[in-house]
Amino acid sequence: MSAGESHSGFAGGMKADYPFPMILVTGATGFLGHNLVPRLLDEGYRVKALVRPSSDTAFLERLGVELAYADDICDREAVARACLGCRQVIHAAGLFRFWGDPTAFWRTNVEGSSTVLEGAVAAGVERFIHISTVVVIGKTPEGQIDEETRCLPQEPYQESKLETERRVLACHQEQGLPVIILRPGAFYGPWGRYAFNRLFFEEPLRGWRIRINRGRHITFAAYAPDVAQAIILSLKKGRAGQIYNINSQSLDHNAANNMVSDLSGISRWRLNIPSWAVILLARAWTALSRYTHKEPYYPINMVSYVFQDWRVDTSKAERELGFRPTPFVEGAQKTMAWYRQQRFLRKWADKR
Repeated sequence: MSAGESHSGFAGGMKADYPFPMILVTGATGFLGHNLVPRLLDEGYRVKALVRPSSDTAFLERLGVELAYADDICDREAVARACLGCRQVIHAAGLFRFWGDPTAFWRTNVEGSSTVLEGAVAAGVERFIHISTVVVIGKTPEGQIDEETRCLPQEPYQESKLETERRVLACHQEQGLPVIILRPGAFYGPWGRYAFNRLFFEEPLRGWRIRINRGRHITFAAYAPDVAQAIILSLKKGRAGQIYNINSQSLDHNAANNMVSDLSGISRWRLNIPSWAVILLARAWTALSRYTHKEPYYPINMVSYVFQDWRVDTSKAERELGFRPTPFVEGAQKTMAWYRQQRFLRKWADKR
């Protein structure tokens, strides 16, 4: 179902009766928001979205979502107004890139989250769901990654998200805000064009078929609708003050590449590139970006994501929330169907 389609119980994009209270969603126009908001509405929640005036809110308006505006996530007055009347907050807004100014990550992810926390406390919010990321772990251990694994962030984005977690938990402990932190893996699925979607779907479909370390590294695929599922479960069952890993499947790069190849009808063949060559290229590209002021195609910060093994344990979320992850082959199938529907890859789609 696309964001523009009607949902059960809707008439002209508006739902007549809502069994649940108003909920504020930040980041509603992003990748996760496109997958989350329709599901919240189908669950019976009234949704208010905090958005920038410059954002494309067409799909939210079609769904009858109430809009609250803020030029900046750090605007205390605007954020406080948005929180008023909301019993629950899902804070999914954040800045994620493999490259960028460290101060930008800090301002959006740390200071922006602090502003939303302040607004939630002032409004007497009964549940605050913070969307973090499992990459706060930074340097991965040899075994499984659970919620108790030591965090050793390796780059500015990871550092900013870990500091945000600390502030979220401090707000719970010091001010009594009932918070729940979700740590998703690498998002993939409909409405995504960056990171995992680009590396494992778009690049091979456009003919760029490479692999590193013979495809043996373990990646951590989190199907975006699964993250939406976990959020809704957390609203109902999550324990305040707890962290939950949310991941759909950890699998090696070869397995992911092979499934995408088989689903799309392209060859499984990949050119193996030595790790040292990719790292050297990434360093050079990143150095050049100081002059171009554009994100390099392979930034050096990508190394901690691609050159490590991410074996994510979701047993806590499965046990306490009832979370049920989607197998990668099923999520990849639906992602491929979305690419065909949206026709982003026109040459490939026209051949199918």
